[in-house]
Amino acid sequence: MSWYAERLAAFDIETTGVDPECDRIVTAAVSLVGGGQPAEHLSWLVDPGIEIPSDASAVHGITTERARAEGRIAGEAVDEITTVLADQLRQGVPIVAFNARFDLTILDREARRHGLRALLDRVGGPDGMLVIDPHILDKQFDRFRRGKRTLSAVCERYRVTLDEAHAANADALAAARVAYRLGANVPELREIDLRVLHREQVSWAAEQAASLQEYFRGQRRDERIEGAWPIIPASLARAA
Repeated sequence: MSWYAERLAAFDIETTGVDPECDRIVTAAVSLVGGGQPAEHLSWLVDPGIEIPSDASAVHGITTERARAEGRIAGEAVDEITTVLADQLRQGVPIVAFNARFDLTILDREARRHGLRALLDRVGGPDGMLVIDPHILDKQFDRFRRGKRTLSAVCERYRVTLDEAHAANADALAAARVAYRLGANVPELREIDLRVLHREQVSWAAEQAASLQEYFRGQRRDERIEGAWPIIPASLARAA
């Protein structure tokens, strides 16, 4: 059976902001789907321990007041999320995350912030990671398409229903469905070994970042485009 029809661990988070080094998890979801087994959906509402900016609340709908009243203690939730993902990786089940670099880096920093073993440490380092990122795959195999590359736009391109954008559970499932469509419809992806695919995405992510960096340089824009994937090493963040 091809990888896209096997078990997948779809993962998504919503956060207090867009900086993976300092922002916090507000909601998270892991949906275990495919492989001829019943789907299992796990979700968390987290008290991030800091104020949730109004701009972030406008995106995902969670206010500081609600997170404090209903949310789990951040350290406990982060430990549970990391445990679930590590268990799946040890079984050879890949994590599917749209723009995985963001979600997995924030999870990494949250674990370290709370004195927990990070995902990388639980699976034996980078060689234990197994990630499918529809954002990277879409850019690699439909590279000349114009327009946005957001999850909503990519779902529209591959005719995947996204019922409630920026709800972690809906975004996670949509990412898995896009991954399935890509795997089923792109010849180069149909029979590729999962570990080979992971390694290829590491290279593709770096190449895509370098290309965008070059474009920005031509536009005289000084944004730095991160090429590390699927988790930005903490040492790189400190150096930057």
